[in-house]
Amino acid sequence: MTIEFNPSISVEMRGIIMKELKEIEHKGDLRILFAIESGSRAWGFPSPDSDYDVRFVYARPMDWYLTLAPGRDVYELPIDDVLDINGWDIKKALGLLLKPNPVMLEWLSSPIRYIWHDDICEELVQFSKKVTHGPACLNHYLHLGGRQWDIYIDGKDEVNLKKYFYIVRPAMAIRWMRLHPAIIPPMNFQELLAGIDLDDALIAALNDLLLAKSRSKEIGLANRVSIIDDFIMAEFDWAREAVKSIKGNKSPLRVEANELFQSIIKSA
Repeated sequence: MTIEFNPSISVEMRGIIMKELKEIEHKGDLRILFAIESGSRAWGFPSPDSDYDVRFVYARPMDWYLTLAPGRDVYELPIDDVLDINGWDIKKALGLLLKPNPVMLEWLSSPIRYIWHDDICEELVQFSKKVTHGPACLNHYLHLGGRQWDIYIDGKDEVNLKKYFYIVRPAMAIRWMRLHPAIIPPMNFQELLAGIDLDDALIAALNDLLLAKSRSKEIGLANRVSIIDDFIMAEFDWAREAVKSIKGNKSPLRVEANELFQSIIKSA
């Protein structure tokens, strides 16, 4: 049985986060279009001491974009033990979405929202559905998981549970794309697990790992699990071959992206 996904944020913590976001809008002279939770809380496998990974996309006043020298297109606050808050300018976000960038696709599908302007966000979501995500997502998840494997897992007997999940999740996302090539992989572990048709022994092992992660601190260690390692390697091997042959759809979406960008900054 899988631990139920709980997307709730405490009233107190939500208040703290909203205060920070409103301060960013005031100090930065910008409008946050949406702000969501990313990281382990949105992925469905937080530890008791997990921090809050708040990500947002914002728009500046129109005049800000009408200069010869481009301004900085990210906004970051210093990271502490509780909060990790940063965001992208809408121009940067739309450019990355065109690639497409799987991170931006995930932000738009996060189950935990702090700020969400329905009209603008609905346009962004609908635009994101037109973007071909296959090759870009495969490369993203393969690179993300493979790099973490090389650094934190390969050659070790005991592994950090947090890092283990940072590799398991990309492998699960790749498996999802094998089975559902037209659907962007969901953000949380539980929904991914329910849609990737694994055998009972592997499901049980992943659930045991999830339970251990939910009870341990961020530095919690555990022995590697061979059935999980085999699953990870099989998915990464498949992805390495798949990216050689899958071609993206070159639909001309840049004109539509420009129109959406102009519409958003005119209303900001």
